[in-house]
Amino acid sequence: MKHLTIAVLALALAACESVQTTQPGTVGINRQQMMFVSSDEVNQAAAQEYRKVIAEAQAKGKLDRNAALVQRVRNIANRLIPQTAAFRADAPKWAWETHVIDDPQLNAWAMPGGKMVVYSGLVDKLRLTDDELAAIMGHEIAHSLREHARERISQEQASGALVGVAGAVLGLGEIGQSLAGAVAQVTFTLPHSRTHETEADRLGVELAARAGYDPHAAVNVWQKMLQAGGSGGPQFLSTHPSPETRLADLKVYADRVMPLYQQARR
Repeated sequence: MKHLTIAVLALALAACESVQTTQPGTVGINRQQMMFVSSDEVNQAAAQEYRKVIAEAQAKGKLDRNAALVQRVRNIANRLIPQTAAFRADAPKWAWETHVIDDPQLNAWAMPGGKMVVYSGLVDKLRLTDDELAAIMGHEIAHSLREHARERISQEQASGALVGVAGAVLGLGEIGQSLAGAVAQVTFTLPHSRTHETEADRLGVELAARAGYDPHAAVNVWQKMLQAGGSGGPQFLSTHPSPETRLADLKVYADRVMPLYQQARR
């Protein structure tokens, strides 16, 4: 048994790779990431979970009900997505998909591979401008570009689910189903780490600026979300870093990418 465990561990470590998911960009994100699972596996699992969410919303009559809002969200996505090429050449060719779910929660998310959802409550309750909505969508797209879900799943496997890693390496069990559940968990349940949130904030303001949206709107929208806190609070604010640190960092990086915004507006 001991020899088997050592062999499994060796195979699991062999499957791990250090990757640079994105180019640094103007904001200078160059952190290497350790991955145990492949992008293809995670993207397939994400697409499976996304179809479930969309089908459920459609069955409840909550999918894309407000045509004007759907068009507004997709127009912003269509301006942001081409700018992803500044960070990774493959991203504009992803199978991007964006929907609006009629729900009061203050939330939006993007799954691996470019599957996005914006909840109507986020736009309606915060009375978001296009610049502010672009800031949020840019932030969520940034999580996809940096493959934070894939990294988080890899970290979970490395620290507490080595058996799952071994199963994947050795081809044992129904790894696809467990991976789909892991993607859902990191998307909907687990808060992002301080590192992931900071990277998404910085990369997000650059995406917005390159698309011609005022990067300082990111500061405005996070201030709005703080004011909307209360007992439940926006899901965005269940994460690190502290609001004060986050706002200060956003201001610094919004200033840094202003030349990109000014160039895009010419």
